[in-house]
Amino acid sequence: MNTINQLSLGVVMMVVSGMATASVDSITLGMGCFWGAEKRMAALPGIVDVESGYANGDAEITNYHDVLALEQQLKRGKTTARNHAEVIQVRFNPAQTSLRNILITFWENHNPTQGDQQGNDRGSNYRSAIYTSSAAQLAEALATRDEYQAALTAASLGKITTEIEPLRHYNRAEEDHQDYLQKHPNGYCGLGGTGVAFPRTAAAPAAVAPAPLAAAELHFDRQLIAFESADCGFCRQFDADILNQWTAATPIRATPVAQPPIGWTLAQPLFATPTIVLFEQGKEVSRFTGYQGDQARFWHWLGLQLLTPEQQKIAFEQGTERPFTGSYLDEKRPGVFVDPVSGAALFRSNAKFESGSGWPSFFDPLPGAITLHEDTAHGMHRVEVRSASSGIHLGHVFEDGPLPSGKRYCINGKVLRFVPD
Repeated sequence: MNTINQLSLGVVMMVVSGMATASVDSITLGMGCFWGAEKRMAALPGIVDVESGYANGDAEITNYHDVLALEQQLKRGKTTARNHAEVIQVRFNPAQTSLRNILITFWENHNPTQGDQQGNDRGSNYRSAIYTSSAAQLAEALATRDEYQAALTAASLGKITTEIEPLRHYNRAEEDHQDYLQKHPNGYCGLGGTGVAFPRTAAAPAAVAPAPLAAAELHFDRQLIAFESADCGFCRQFDADILNQWTAATPIRATPVAQPPIGWTLAQPLFATPTIVLFEQGKEVSRFTGYQGDQARFWHWLGLQLLTPEQQKIAFEQGTERPFTGSYLDEKRPGVFVDPVSGAALFRSNAKFESGSGWPSFFDPLPGAITLHEDTAHGMHRVEVRSASSGIHLGHVFEDGPLPSGKRYCINGKVLRFVPD
């Protein structure tokens, strides 16, 4: 096993081009998956270097797979050896930042009350930890823990479970894990904290921590909330793909705080970002965790929450309502027919005509509103019509419509919603 290198033994001298520079100290921190922790700490002023590694386990390891294998043995009762924690070794210039500032960032940027779990990851290798290299560091770690515990208790949160002890058995992680989120900007991100600010003194006031969304500004009957975090590439992608074009009837709000509105309840802690939660009567009824660009999966999830069983059969199983049983056959008011899941506009009422078929019929969709797909089901050759936004099945298009298009978009009325002008 690798022994602790001299950089982890406290204050050392940096040498650049043969010349000594300011002294550098180091401390080793476990905040769950080391990818996001490394990026968060590297952004602080005064940080010289952040390295991902494994520390304070009992067994001989050489790589990440050894850590996972030992965790499986622990779960099966095959060993009692303490596993290594995923950690980052933070090297900093004490003249530019203090150990206290680093520890404050540590406490605020993960949830230290979860035991052997952090974010979406579970196991003793993901435990919260502070591994020190001097008695002074140990004292500071314990002192800041007690200060932060007081703040957590005041916020009705649980007891800190962070392991605080001297550093031992440190191993540098494989090169693939170093600077991971620089190499993979859309990689997994944790939520980044409890939302409780660390208490500051008058000389060093606390930054204003983002507050949970105000319940009074939300829809108590039904509300979607997207829980995001600052350094989350997939959050930005969710915003670009879906949130910024939101037209659905169900309102949605985004928040960087990992807590629900005051008085509202989550069914379980949040594990990853982005997580989109559907609340009804202030209580979570469903959630979508970990958007990764899969728009169809997101809309399918939302459709299962919003549509009736009959609508779901049409939308997701290419079902067809019986003729003359659907909605909007006689709707003639000026307005627009929209996707019942995404809210995206599909057809204007001035493109609707009476076809006698028993289904709402249109001769022209709005630009970019639909997509067409070959359909050979039931021994027939037809052209299926889907909503371009959510991907739900709408109906079929035929070549027997009126001018100017000559098309008949034969649509199931039960998967339409009408919005009058």
